[in-house]
Amino acid sequence: MKTYIKLAGILTLVSVLASCKKYIAYNPHDSYQVTALDYLKSASDYQTMEISVYTPLQWINQVVPIGDIASDNAVSGGESASDVLDLQQIDDYTLTPVNGTLANIWQYSYEGVNRANYLIQYKNTNPGGQSVNFAGKESLYGEIYFLRAYYYFTLTKMFGDVPLFTDKRLDLSNSGTLKRAPRASVYQQIETDLKNAMAVLPISQAEQGRITKYAAASLLGKVYLYQNKFDSAANVLQEVISSNTYSLVSDYSSIWLPSGENGPESVFEIQYTNASPYYQWSNELQGQGNYAIQQCGIRGLNGTAEMPYAPGWSTNLPTQDLAAAYSAGDQRKDVTVLDIEAYKAANPSFNITYQVAPYKNTGLYNQKYLPRKGQTSGQPELNYSNNFRIIRYADVLLMAAEALNKSATPNDGLAQNYLNMVRRRAFGDQLHDVTATGSSLYTAILLERRLELGMEGDRFFDLVRTGQAASVLGPKFKTGKNELFPIPQQEITVSGLTQNPGY
Repeated sequence: MKTYIKLAGILTLVSVLASCKKYIAYNPHDSYQVTALDYLKSASDYQTMEISVYTPLQWINQVVPIGDIASDNAVSGGESASDVLDLQQIDDYTLTPVNGTLANIWQYSYEGVNRANYLIQYKNTNPGGQSVNFAGKESLYGEIYFLRAYYYFTLTKMFGDVPLFTDKRLDLSNSGTLKRAPRASVYQQIETDLKNAMAVLPISQAEQGRITKYAAASLLGKVYLYQNKFDSAANVLQEVISSNTYSLVSDYSSIWLPSGENGPESVFEIQYTNASPYYQWSNELQGQGNYAIQQCGIRGLNGTAEMPYAPGWSTNLPTQDLAAAYSAGDQRKDVTVLDIEAYKAANPSFNITYQVAPYKNTGLYNQKYLPRKGQTSGQPELNYSNNFRIIRYADVLLMAAEALNKSATPNDGLAQNYLNMVRRRAFGDQLHDVTATGSSLYTAILLERRLELGMEGDRFFDLVRTGQAASVLGPKFKTGKNELFPIPQQEITVSGLTQNPGY
């Protein structure tokens, strides 16, 4: 997926062309320059460049581990107190505006916004002023609207008020001119983009991984929940459920296998591949593979050929608190957390050896995204093909349950039904159904989100949006500060943006 626009190169061309205006007969092609006029002349051009809007999704993979490490679900782990410092700061709540991981998320999310804006700018006419029409163009733009919404959602849920621009990509003339827009304005744009996407997207796509109508609807439902717009969330999420497009798979563990990718429960997944192995350590997040998988692996793991797991770096370690939250008989526990000593004892023929996680050892590992043999190629650490399951149907059911319970006119009966559909899969029976109503039902739904979505990156953001963060995370969480991450210092210095409170 290296077919993306090199924006820095385009900005350079802007400068070159501006400096050459006095040469009336100058043609940039005489100097083998490629200009914007060379793009978007055919359907193939639009389709190829649309792929480039998907690409930064792969690069912001650290949002998922952060969502658990910043919460009570996981710790940073690592080789020592000086290893993975960016994640250590997030885990320990010692964050400063100088954090490379957060800076990458900011940069790559805006790279996605810029790419979406470039195509939206030339939706009706290309850079040369011609109209290029082709079958499927409206649907293609539905995907682009979704992607822009997703990038802005990532930015605002992490940083709050952020620069908002939609009419074109940024160029040199815009440097330092944008200010942070109120979060409400960012959410309004996200809602608009997702509604526009829903209006033109198909229910299903021939190519796996492409955005669909109900993926857009599901994200819109989540965006409504983040704003406490419960009635709106209930309506759009019930539309997804009543479409009968998705279903819960019977075997929870199968979701995380290669065969479980893009399955009947998948609403939106970030796609990864290792078909063309990537080796560039200086840009380890910008390959085709999922770098976050290597982070979860067990340090120094070795065993017989039959042992399925591959070694890794012992970061993003589940906590014993998360493991203890599961009730007896809940099949999700052993799928979510791997107790390596228990696994070793249960499989003596594997002759397992490993290094105990040197820092913040919990004895547990993230089994959902634990690296496995045969899932990588080339430079192993950089090329795991595991998709990130960003929105699953179980998430849709639980969001709908929450919205129905918190609506102006609650429907606790239907909320119970959606909640218990998830629980029946977890326990394999109906003996663990929830019958509570009102605030007790709300508490049960939020707990279920932790159990069902453990180590999938939602926990911290759920705690913040529901006002539970301070009580759950304790004194290390400072109300009025830690709901948001700091704006990267480079954006403060270069663009003159204001900083979030407390940083």
